[in-house]
Amino acid sequence: MAMEPPAMAGVAVTVLNSLLLAALAGVWLKNYWRFRSSMLLGLVTFSAVLLVEHVVALVFFFSRMGRLYSMDPLAGLVVLGMRLLTLVAVGALAVVTMR
Repeated sequence: MAMEPPAMAGVAVTVLNSLLLAALAGVWLKNYWRFRSSMLLGLVTFSAVLLVEHVVALVFFFSRMGRLYSMDPLAGLVVLGMRLLTLVAVGALAVVTMR
């Protein structure tokens, strides 16, 4: 069964979010080892938890149970919308972190 375009886009945005989160975690972890700030440790934890959620979402998507995303266009649109909101949030964090 072929994936609906919103579902494919949702997967792509989830992968992009995961890459951004991994990059942010790396920067924050490097800064934590240098400065030992509890705020940085919180940011590392935040990115790690969100990264795990994204990886689980990808695994779920490609499992048998995840076929809901690919079969139901509304579910695919909702997932895409939520992933795009996450991309905006993670992108904003990336912009301020990399400055």
